[in-house]
Amino acid sequence: MIHQFGHTDLPTEQKEALKKAVFWEWFTIGYTACTIVLVAFVVGNSQAMKTAWIEDMLSLIPQFAFLTALLFIRRRPDRKHPYGRHRAMGIGHLVAGVALFVVGANLAVESVTGLLATERPTIGTVQIFGRTIWLGWLMVATMAIVVIGPLIYGRAKARLAPVLHNKLLSADADMAKADWHTNAASIVGVLGIGFGLWWLDGIAALFISLGIIWDGYRNTRYAVGDLMDQRAMTHDDAEPHPLARDIVRLLRAERWVKDAAVRIRDQGQVFHVEAFVVPRRGRVSVRRLDEASERIADTDWKVQDVVLVPVERLPDEADPAISV
Repeated sequence: MIHQFGHTDLPTEQKEALKKAVFWEWFTIGYTACTIVLVAFVVGNSQAMKTAWIEDMLSLIPQFAFLTALLFIRRRPDRKHPYGRHRAMGIGHLVAGVALFVVGANLAVESVTGLLATERPTIGTVQIFGRTIWLGWLMVATMAIVVIGPLIYGRAKARLAPVLHNKLLSADADMAKADWHTNAASIVGVLGIGFGLWWLDGIAALFISLGIIWDGYRNTRYAVGDLMDQRAMTHDDAEPHPLARDIVRLLRAERWVKDAAVRIRDQGQVFHVEAFVVPRRGRVSVRRLDEASERIADTDWKVQDVVLVPVERLPDEADPAISV
């Protein structure tokens, strides 16, 4: 059966992984919504707590972006969208990154302004079951409890991201796993106020803001790179994807191929492959091209589109995978 361009069906392993990813995204939304409500009751006058509270709200963006993108990428390609709508995942990645960066920068400015103005926040007391309790203890207890969820679903998403080659899910997992930094910083800020070290609260808020800015910058940079058709990278953008090397090796193993190189673009979870081959003779049959194209498509489920082009000379911008 000839490989279909824009093919969007997933293998069994990826289908199961996607179901789990959707579950964890909805679980995260529910858990974070409860966290936002819970923190709202104890946020008080602490700048660090307010910043952590806003960070919780921002952490919902990747989940909604992922679930919204799924509505588009499941649609079949047509003449209006010949490559499908897989880029929706990259667009969601970009939106999440920009939102995090902008809001994080705003929070950082507020934190620095508060420190320069020497604003001294205060934390009062509350009555619980007839007893007077310092509100700071409730803040500390709340932040210590709410961090449990991100540690669980962060690891779960981190396991699923490489299976699905989903960079948005990978970024979401990294943010969740690092959420304890936010909670720890907010606890330090609250205790600083309690011990009279008012400036610790502002520094903790600034630390949280810088973490948000870093997440936003990193995700924006990676998303823009993919949307500008940089070479295909691994799910965490740590290195070029090894699939390019595998495809070149496969083509060079063909007896009729003298040399080969590839250009692979990440469509946002799946790859579009342009493979260039230099035939040993001046001509090559269509049958051989079709067979080679099918073998390339079978190398990995992410290879959704394959264009195999016989040429006299390999393009300079194509990846020759010299290390093979």
